[in-house]
Amino acid sequence: MFLYLPESVHCAGMRSPLLAHLLLALLLAAGRDVTGEELDRKPNFVLMMVDDLGIGDIGCYGNDTIRTPNIDRLASEGVKLTQHIAAAPLCTPSRAAFMTGRYAFRSGLGSFGRVQVLLFLAGSGGLPPSETTFAKRLQQQGYTTGLVGKWHLGVNCEHRGDHCHHPNQHGFSYYYGLPFTLFNNCVPGEGNDVLADFERTLRYLTMMLGVGLFTLVCVRVCGLLEVSLRLLVALFFLSFLAVALWYAPFMLLQTWNCIIMRNQEVIEQPMTVETLPERLLGEAQNFMKRNVDRPFLLFFSLIHTHTPLFTTPAFAGKSRHGRYGDNLEEMDWMIGKITETVDSLGLANNTLMYFTSDHGGHLEISDSRSGQKGGWNGIYKGGKSMGGWEGGIRVPGIFRWPGRLAAGKVVDEPTSLMDLYPTLKYLAKDTQPDRQLDGYNLMPVLEGKVERSEHEFMFHYCGIYLNAVRWHPPGSDSIFKVHFFTPNFSPPGAGGCYDTKVCLCHGKFVTYHNPPLLYDLFHDPSESRPLSPDTEPRYAEVLEQIAKAVERHQTTIPNKQVSDDTPQPNADEPSVESQMTWNKILWRPWLQPCCGTFPFCGCKENTTHI
Repeated sequence: MFLYLPESVHCAGMRSPLLAHLLLALLLAAGRDVTGEELDRKPNFVLMMVDDLGIGDIGCYGNDTIRTPNIDRLASEGVKLTQHIAAAPLCTPSRAAFMTGRYAFRSGLGSFGRVQVLLFLAGSGGLPPSETTFAKRLQQQGYTTGLVGKWHLGVNCEHRGDHCHHPNQHGFSYYYGLPFTLFNNCVPGEGNDVLADFERTLRYLTMMLGVGLFTLVCVRVCGLLEVSLRLLVALFFLSFLAVALWYAPFMLLQTWNCIIMRNQEVIEQPMTVETLPERLLGEAQNFMKRNVDRPFLLFFSLIHTHTPLFTTPAFAGKSRHGRYGDNLEEMDWMIGKITETVDSLGLANNTLMYFTSDHGGHLEISDSRSGQKGGWNGIYKGGKSMGGWEGGIRVPGIFRWPGRLAAGKVVDEPTSLMDLYPTLKYLAKDTQPDRQLDGYNLMPVLEGKVERSEHEFMFHYCGIYLNAVRWHPPGSDSIFKVHFFTPNFSPPGAGGCYDTKVCLCHGKFVTYHNPPLLYDLFHDPSESRPLSPDTEPRYAEVLEQIAKAVERHQTTIPNKQVSDDTPQPNADEPSVESQMTWNKILWRPWLQPCCGTFPFCGCKENTTHI
C-alpha cells in the first residue's frame, strides 16, 4: 500500500520525525479500517429465474443447437448443479416453495383438484401474509430488495388495494413487473388457456339462452303460443347473468390479467408484450445501479420462455428452433446484460449470482403455425405438470461468485430450489429463529467443504399429494426414487397429457402403484427401467427406508390431508387455509387491480426513457 503525504507533512517531518511517523500511523490505521469495512460488507444477491425452461435447452447442460453463451459463461465461471430440483412442476407452487424454503402445501398453495396455479389476478388466493420469504428476512438484515418480472403469487385478499399478497408485503422494497404471468390471453390471436373448456361451456349456455329468449319473444309477438311474461323476464335475467359470467371474466382477460405494476400502482393495462423484455431488463439494471453502494437482493424473474412466445425483431428467426429458440436466445442475451452490469459496477467479487428455471419445459404445448412451443428436458422423462417425473422438476442451477466459488466446479448432489432461502439467510448473517424449513444451506457444498448435500431424502409433490420420494443412501452413489402414482397420459401411450395440456394429480387422472415404481437415477436417469427384487439387491431396504422417511416427514405437516382418509396434524406449526379452492381462484370484480375507474381500466406506461 502506497501513501503519498502532502508536501507540508514532508517538511514537518524534516523538522519533527516523530510527528511524521504519527501521521503515517494514523493514515495506515484509517486505511485498515476502510478495508475491514469493505470486507465486512454483506454480499449482494442477483437471482435470475426463467419460466418453463427445459434443462436440455442450455448449452452447458448438453444442448448443441441453441446458443446460450452467457449462461454457459456463468457455469464456466462458477458452480453448476446437475441435480437441482424444483419443489413442484408448475409455476405457483414451485415459486412459493422457492420464496419460502418450504413445500408449497405449507403455504396453502398445494392443489386438491383441477386448479393447480392461480388463474385470475382478481382471485383472493395467494402467498399468505403470514408467510416469510427470503426477501423479508434480508430486508430485516438491512438489505434493499427488488423484484423485477413475474410474481404469480396473488395480489389482493378482501378488496381492491389491500395488496395482502403483493411483493411489497412479502419483503420486496421495490417491485416492477407482471403480478400475474404470461398467458395466451395476453397476446391477441393466441387464444384462451384459462379454463378454456369451462369458458366454452358458458359461451354455449349463453348462446342457447339467447336463442331461446329470442324464439319465445317471436312466438309471443306472433301469437303462435301463449308465453308467460314472467317466463320471458326470468329468461332475460338468466341470459343477462350468463353473459355476465362468461363475457366479463373471460372475454376481458387481457385487461384483467395482463398488467404491469410499479410497486402497488398499475401503470399499464393491458400490457404491450413486444417491449416488455427491454423494459424488464432496464428496470433490473437500474435497480442495481441505484443500490451499488449498499447490500441488495435482486430477483429478476423473467417471462421467457413461457408461452405465448414472442421475440423482439433483433432475435426473430435467428435460432434453429423457431420461435421457442428465438425466445430462448433472447433470454440468454438478457442474462448476459445482467452479468455485464454486475461486472461493470465493480460488484462481481461481492455478488452471488444464481440462474435457474421454476420447473421443466412444457412438452405438450405446440401448434401448426409455430410447431413446438415448449422446452426440451433432455434425457429426462416427463415435463411441466407431470408430477414427480424428472423432466418436470430437474432444472438448471448455476451459481457464480468470483473469489468465493471455484470456477468450473460441478456438483452432482441432490439440491433444491428451496435451498436458496437458508443459503441467503446464512450469507446475510441472519441467525434469528425460523419456522419449519425444507431447504438447506448450500454454501458448504458449493465451496467444496463437504461432498454430500444434506438432502438424504427429497419429497416430490403433485398438488398436495405425495407423488414420489428420492433417497441418496450414505456411502453410495445410488439415488433411489419411488413413484407412488404416475399421471395417466392422454391419449393413452402418448408422452404427456396432450388432450388437456396439463396433467392432474388425483382420482381417475393417475395410476397408483403398489408396490411403488422404483428407479436408481444414478444408473437410469431417464427413469426407463423399473427395479425389482430380482434386479436390485437392496429393493426391500429401499422401500423400508423410504417408508420410514415418509412417516417422519408427515409428522411435520400441519393439519394437512396427507392421504385420502388420514389427516396428520402437527402441533408445532399452525394449519394454513388452502389458497387453491374455487372460492379463492375465481375472478372477483372487487379485487381487480385497475388503472382508471373500474370497469373502464386502461393505461399505457410512458416508455420514452427506454
